[in-house]
Amino acid sequence: MATRRALVIGGSLGGLLAANLLRHAGWDVTVFERNAEDLTGRGAGISTHPQLIDILHRVGIDFDESMGIRVDTVICLDKSGKTYLETKTARTMSSWGRLYRSLRDPLPAESYRLGMALREIEQDARSVTAVFADGARVSGDLLVGADGVRSTVREQFLPDIEPNYAGYVAWRAMLDESDVPPEIRAEIFERYTFCLPDGELLLAYPVPGRNNETQAGRRAYNIVWYRPTDRDTTLVDLCTDATGRRHGTAIPPPLIRPEITAAIKATARALVAPQVAEIFARTPQPFFQPIFDLESPQTVFGRVALLGDAAFVARPHVGAGVTKAALDAASLADATADDDLVAGLQRYQSAQQPFGSGLVALGREEGAYLSAQLKPRDQRTPAELHRDINDVLHAHNSRSENLRSVLVGSRRAS
Repeated sequence: MATRRALVIGGSLGGLLAANLLRHAGWDVTVFERNAEDLTGRGAGISTHPQLIDILHRVGIDFDESMGIRVDTVICLDKSGKTYLETKTARTMSSWGRLYRSLRDPLPAESYRLGMALREIEQDARSVTAVFADGARVSGDLLVGADGVRSTVREQFLPDIEPNYAGYVAWRAMLDESDVPPEIRAEIFERYTFCLPDGELLLAYPVPGRNNETQAGRRAYNIVWYRPTDRDTTLVDLCTDATGRRHGTAIPPPLIRPEITAAIKATARALVAPQVAEIFARTPQPFFQPIFDLESPQTVFGRVALLGDAAFVARPHVGAGVTKAALDAASLADATADDDLVAGLQRYQSAQQPFGSGLVALGREEGAYLSAQLKPRDQRTPAELHRDINDVLHAHNSRSENLRSVLVGSRRAS
């Protein structure tokens, strides 16, 4: 049988997972990334799950101690910085950059093409063709849309499906370990830390350093701070640069106005534990990401398959975005292993559709408290008025179990 060719649109983690797994299954794969420069250095902390580690092993990537930082303690700090709850956990925190490098390096240089922005897709019974903005045309047997939440591939086939804004943003900050004051480093750096300002949620934890180092002294501390933010006024203002230009719901971090950065640092000092606030304030450029979810009613269109965030976006509380992309990619590689590609793609859709829907539902459930903060107080339920720290910790410690439950349930549904 002639080697089959797969075109992967999107060169981030989802696309790289698909490329590695399909290559491992015997496909000739080329990845097309719209950005002209390599993506190294993007992203921040990533939770790992046993399913992700198993899939990395499947393509020959050994998840050893260099891949992440082991965290065995969770603490909760009040506004004064006092620890009011401490418990054990077992998590390995990795980073976007560390996983990107491990998945990018095995691909031949000619199999990863930068500066290739997709314009449209053409297909017939025998092949599928990607048409790019520069006029280039590349044909193959299969096209994988792994181009993220704002997927160009999905837009062609599902133009009316838009991400749903959840009503809050995640402010993110990451500071090199060497820039963390020694007394704060000794107190919290090795720990997974929670702060619960009224109506908000902040979590912080160690991750590999900016050059993917995991050695003590060369790591980084990562902060994710969820804050309710109305879309029509506050979010518009946050996404307006110094020239008055509005950037929709996503502004490049360097264009965030200095007064916005100064204000969020001052708010951190006013609302969260001083140890965490100090790390946040020392970060040169905190940035924010509006939280969305998205559920596609269909993920296969002829010879085209959606994968990862291009198909389903679950809120980050699930902590499984990369793991979901890995499971999608593994399912796609397995389903298309035989000669009948059309039947294989239908098997892929049947398996991953309920899985994606289940994770979206789980993310909405875990983020309901934050979304509810934009409602008048008299319209909120008791659970929406007060966040129980034990519920937060239970959700945190149950992430891998919840992921497994959704996966098992989806397999039964398919």
